[in-house]
Amino acid sequence: MSDLMFDDLQIAVLLPCYNEEATIGDVVAGFRRELPNAHVFVYDNNSSDRTAILAARAGATVVREPRQGKGHVVRRMFADIDADIYVMADGDGTYAPEDAPDLVRTLVTERSDMVVGTRRGVTADAGRSGHAFGNRLFNFIYTALFGRDFTDIFSGYRVFNRRFAKSFPALSGGFEIETEMSVHASMLRMPVSELTLDYGRRPEGSDSKLSTFKDGFKILWMLMLLVKETRPFLFFSSISGAMLIASLAFMAPVLAEYFETGLVSRLPTWIAAIALLMISMLFFVAGVILDSLARSRAEHKRMLYMGLPTTRGEPRAVGVDQRPSGGKARKSIAA
Repeated sequence: MSDLMFDDLQIAVLLPCYNEEATIGDVVAGFRRELPNAHVFVYDNNSSDRTAILAARAGATVVREPRQGKGHVVRRMFADIDADIYVMADGDGTYAPEDAPDLVRTLVTERSDMVVGTRRGVTADAGRSGHAFGNRLFNFIYTALFGRDFTDIFSGYRVFNRRFAKSFPALSGGFEIETEMSVHASMLRMPVSELTLDYGRRPEGSDSKLSTFKDGFKILWMLMLLVKETRPFLFFSSISGAMLIASLAFMAPVLAEYFETGLVSRLPTWIAAIALLMISMLFFVAGVILDSLARSRAEHKRMLYMGLPTTRGEPRAVGVDQRPSGGKARKSIAA
C-alpha cells in the first residue's frame, strides 16, 4: 500500500488460526506483501498441525491461546496488541490479502470505527448452502432487532481503529464473536462502513471449523443474551405479552361460564389464569426497570468509548492537537 497518509499509522494484522497449515503460509505472505508496514500476528488456538511453524517461517509473530474458540482469541488479541489500525481476517485463505489496503483506506477516509468486508459469492462452494441460509436468516433477525447498520454480520474480514478495539468487551467464546462486534457498534451508534468483497474457496486439505447447527444455536443464544442485555424492555415485554395471551386464553372460558351461569366450576383454570397474569405484570415491570439500567450502562460505555483516541496520538479534529502529554505517539506495536 503506497498511501503516504498511512506511513505514521501502526497497523496490526490479526489472524486467529486453528489447524490451517494448508493456507497460513500464503496468507501471512500475502498480508506482508499488501501491507508492508504492518505487523502480522498469528494466534494459534491449539492447532495439532504445523500452523504455528509455517506462520513463523512466513514472518508472522505467533502467539498461543489455549482457550478454545475464536471469541477467546479475539479477546486476547485486542488486549495484547496496541496499534492504530487492526486488520482481522481468517487464516484459511477465503479472504484475499489484496483487499486489505482498500479496507484500511475506507476506515481512514470515512473516519469509521469499523469496516466490514461483506462477502460476495459466499455460496460458491456446495458445502456452504446451509451456512448461506443461516447467514440470511440471522442477518434478517439482526436487522429486525438492532437496525440496518450491517448486511453481513458474520464476515470475519474486518478492520478496526484503536477506539473500537479498546472499548470492545469481547464476552463471546466462539464464532458468535462477529455478532457481538456488530451489536457493540450498533448500540453505541459507532460510524461503520461496509465494502463488498469476493469470498474465496478453501483449498484441498482445509476444512471449515464452523458447524451449521451447533454454532448456529450458539449464535442464536448470543443474540438472545445481547437483546436481554441491550434491549431489556423488548425482551421482557415480549415474554410479558406471551404470558398475557396465555392468561387470557385460560381466562376466557371461565369468564364466559361465569357470566352465563354465575358459577366458576373451573377453579384451577382460573387460578392458573390469574397466576399467568401476575407473572406477565412482573415481567413487564422488570423490563421497565432493567431498561433504565441498560440505558445507564450504555451511557457509561459511550463515555468510555469517547474517552479513547481513534489512533495513538492522532488529533480527533482537524487543527486540534489532543495528543497525550509526553510527546509523540509511539512508533512500535506492543504485543
